[in-house]
Amino acid sequence: MIPALILIIAYLLGSIPSGLIAGKAFFGIDIREHGSGNLGATNSFRVLGKKAGAFVTAADILKGTAATLLPVFMDSGVHQLLAGLFAVIGHMFPLFAGFRGGKAVATSAGVLLAYSPWFFLLLVIVFLCVLWITKYVSLASIVAAAAAFIYAVIHTIYTGDYPFLAAVVALSFFVVYRHRANITRLRNGTEPKIPSRKAK
Repeated sequence: MIPALILIIAYLLGSIPSGLIAGKAFFGIDIREHGSGNLGATNSFRVLGKKAGAFVTAADILKGTAATLLPVFMDSGVHQLLAGLFAVIGHMFPLFAGFRGGKAVATSAGVLLAYSPWFFLLLVIVFLCVLWITKYVSLASIVAAAAAFIYAVIHTIYTGDYPFLAAVVALSFFVVYRHRANITRLRNGTEPKIPSRKAK
């Protein structure tokens, strides 16, 4: 009963629609009706601004972290990463937002933050470097997911940590799959970039 309860709570944590809450509470709008229509951090930055975007990003990361730490706090036999995966599924298909959620980047990062903080930091560096060079949030997310996958394979070869490999493969797949439309726009040259300081 306890393992099932943990996974349910993890999913419900992931289902908390941070972008929807921020948009309605502080701006009186549903961000699903603006920008890309996505509930995630990137659309929150574009539609709601820097402060609200930062809040949504932090909230989405923390709900992944909280869900991943649930098995530790509840002293159960559930693997931390399994609980984290359920939180990411909740983020992508949130019960509290009509199952229309985000693209799994921030919440996946929160899962990795709880399980391996230094690995989280490494991926943040990869993400920021690609973002700085290309100005594409979507490309930075996809490259970070690919980097996570490559590292997980190498790490598992040396450590035999197969649950870690399975979780990272799943998270990487989620991120890339949820960016299908972005990949098409990147190929077509129509993907929007973040505005540069000079442009501002």
